[in-house]
Amino acid sequence: MASLALAGCGSGASNGSSADSKEAMSGEAAAGGAAKGPAPDSAHAGAQPPGGKGQQQPTVPRTHIIRTAELHVEVKDATAALASVRTAVEGAGGHVADESTERIDDTQVTSRVVLRVPQDRYATLLTDLAGTGKLLSRKADAKDVTGQVVDVESRIATQRASVARVRALMDRAEQLSDVVTLEGELSRRQAELESLLAQQASLKDRTTMATITLELSEPEKKEQSKTEDDPGFLDALSGGWNALVTTLRWIVVVLGAAAPFLLAFAVAYAAWRFLVRPRLRGRTARGPAPRKD
Repeated sequence: MASLALAGCGSGASNGSSADSKEAMSGEAAAGGAAKGPAPDSAHAGAQPPGGKGQQQPTVPRTHIIRTAELHVEVKDATAALASVRTAVEGAGGHVADESTERIDDTQVTSRVVLRVPQDRYATLLTDLAGTGKLLSRKADAKDVTGQVVDVESRIATQRASVARVRALMDRAEQLSDVVTLEGELSRRQAELESLLAQQASLKDRTTMATITLELSEPEKKEQSKTEDDPGFLDALSGGWNALVTTLRWIVVVLGAAAPFLLAFAVAYAAWRFLVRPRLRGRTARGPAPRKD
């Protein structure tokens, strides 16, 4: 019986508290309605409408885009075209980051340059560079890295606060072991902060300056094909003269090669005729010597 009585009291108390809460909620609703009631009058009385000067507009985050492009242009004179490209880029506030020039077969010149140009002059310069000569290929890319930039900025702010907290703890540290531990933690956090700052600088450079890779090449010089016509008198005369000159040239070459052998043969023949042959004739004319009994 006592338990039932306590349970009844508890339920009554809970019902009463719920009723009190309902009354409080209804009172708050009534108060809210009363507060909202004079809103139209205040609007007529000169209150500023939504979106006026008194209301803050939501800030739109700035977009950060990395722009890159690759161009292959065929020009008549690669050296002159490269000079004009360098002048145009420097005039726009950019610079040449890398340059490579090569001569092929002593007849063609190819140049490959990497250009860094401001983002606001990127589209104009891209059009101008494509019009330098005959456009062979073009590739452009735009990568939105706004989220990455915001994330790095947030991590830098957090890391700076962390470094400041560790330094504050070092100022209050009294034991040597605590100081050594805090110094190691401070070095680690400062290294992470420097890494984040380097990422931020790289992102700022790539989003501020666009990269254009330009390749300039000269057209291949094609050999003019000679038409095959029927040979005429002049062609025959020219061919005969060339054949005669070639024959004489070969005769001179053969004589030059045979000259040492001919000289040796001439010396041997002269020695035989003027020295050996007369002696042989003299012996034949005297005959054999008489025999002595």
